[in-house]
Amino acid sequence: MTVTPLTGQELQAVIPDLARLRMGIFRDFPYLYEGNQQYEEQYLSTYAQAPGMFVAVARDAGRVVGVSTALPLAHETAEVQRPFLNHPEFNVQDILYLGESLLLPHYRGRGLGHQFFDLRERHARTLGLNVTTFCAVQRPENHPARPASYRPLHAFWRSRGYTERPDLTTEMHWQDVGQSVETPHEMRFWVK
Repeated sequence: MTVTPLTGQELQAVIPDLARLRMGIFRDFPYLYEGNQQYEEQYLSTYAQAPGMFVAVARDAGRVVGVSTALPLAHETAEVQRPFLNHPEFNVQDILYLGESLLLPHYRGRGLGHQFFDLRERHARTLGLNVTTFCAVQRPENHPARPASYRPLHAFWRSRGYTERPDLTTEMHWQDVGQSVETPHEMRFWVK
């Protein structure tokens, strides 16, 4: 197993693999995202060119099994910035937004999630940013697609020092599995 930060041509070379990984993992509960390879590759290519971005890729015998991303909040989309704009506690210029932290199921519980957070938090310090944040989709406890074995990551995030912030929410749109149109999804932020 290796976890390697990537930029430039190295990153561009794995974008198709990262797109497939995102679509596969986000298809599961709680995201239930009906992805599109072309959209994903375009999204990742744009993300890869943003100032201050961070992408780390986990590989096992050369196969991409995980990815972790981050970007200064000042370079994120309006929907991600919106809860922090004009908030008396925050300045978007001081925040690193933690994007994906994805691992194939077989690789979870091996410390890679902690490594992903360590790398991104170190990146924040390198950029002089003193706040890190991410958001997670909100689904009801009784959602019909929720597997009986589903275990939320709240305890893990708290162990990393993150605080759930119900006062910081945004809305993102995507097409759920089995649906024909995009619908809004509430996203709640966690902050450290």
